[in-house]
Amino acid sequence: MGITQCNIAHALEKTKYPDSDIYWKKFDEKYHFSCQFTADIIAMNNADFIITSTYQEIAGSKNTVGQYESHTAFTLPGLYRVVHGIDVFDPKFNIVSPGADMSIYFPFTEKDKRLTALHGSIESLIYDPEQNDVHIGHLDDRSKPILFSMARLDRVKNMTGLVEAYSKNAKLRSLVNLVVVAGYNDVKKSKDREEIAEIEKMHELIKTYNLFGQFRWISAQTNRARNGELYRYIADTHGAFVQPALYEAFGLTVVEAMTCGLPTFATLHGGPAEIIEHGISGFHIDPYHPDQAATLMADFFEKCKQDPNHWVKISDRGLQRIYEKYTWKIYSERLMTLAGVYGFWKYVSKLERRETRRYLEMFYILKLRELVRSSLSASPLVAHSNTAVS
Repeated sequence: MGITQCNIAHALEKTKYPDSDIYWKKFDEKYHFSCQFTADIIAMNNADFIITSTYQEIAGSKNTVGQYESHTAFTLPGLYRVVHGIDVFDPKFNIVSPGADMSIYFPFTEKDKRLTALHGSIESLIYDPEQNDVHIGHLDDRSKPILFSMARLDRVKNMTGLVEAYSKNAKLRSLVNLVVVAGYNDVKKSKDREEIAEIEKMHELIKTYNLFGQFRWISAQTNRARNGELYRYIADTHGAFVQPALYEAFGLTVVEAMTCGLPTFATLHGGPAEIIEHGISGFHIDPYHPDQAATLMADFFEKCKQDPNHWVKISDRGLQRIYEKYTWKIYSERLMTLAGVYGFWKYVSKLERRETRRYLEMFYILKLRELVRSSLSASPLVAHSNTAVS
């Protein structure tokens, strides 16, 4: 059809689960890795150009393998072996980082734009002593800053890891309250086995470390406008945002929090390591060394207690970093430029890549189509369906 195809994967799952290729059969019923990895290989090779959010997404770091790099060569035992899946040096790779919607996420200092009508419901979310399926736990000392986090409740997002790190650090507990927005707080409401395990672990942590009075667990919130004001409400307490994931492809919540003026601590495994300049516009934490992460956060709040200008300095530098690199205006301009460049390149060079496309079509017909059929038939939602995959 002559259409210029752009591939934006956002997050390729292969590097999130160690040895997911070697042990694909073990996880396939739940994650369908065989189908997913095959579709990813076809999509990235079929694209005329690829946009990633970070350099690490392409080629990783000195200690980690990049998401695309992990597809260069791998084996799914008993299914197939990839010897040249993708060339990470291909000029079709481009780094264009997304931003936050600035009509929703804007600095807490812009008082005329603040959604003050939502403050009552936000205050109830954080401080209402009632225990229900929306929020559990309570905060005794409302004068403390709030250490805040918001993410899915799964193993990779590591929310229970954050709660445990906070629980074990007496200094951090004395300085700040911890508020997390994540998943459900009732196992009966979740149908995901991984989330259920994390819910049970969270309840166990609350009891084991006696977090009552210092910790608030709020169920997942979908109102984006209120979430934006929630970030700013936390900033009003001179709190901070923490993103503790074991791995984060980009880190949109990091950008959202920084855009609202919150000093931010985020995992050094993945995109946040490039978003934040450690010690300047925020802080890197290693989720595999939670004690060190908790100490870093405690030291920050101790310094802010002694010198309130330190909080303001980190907040301002975080905003400066966002305005320089992480806005949708910058993203859209780059995207349109790249679409024009690669479309023109494809036209003038008559780059049809017929051999590659024929091979990908063969790979789709012989492998992917059957894998998709198998995945659909294995799903309880379509187990009795006669859905055809063409």
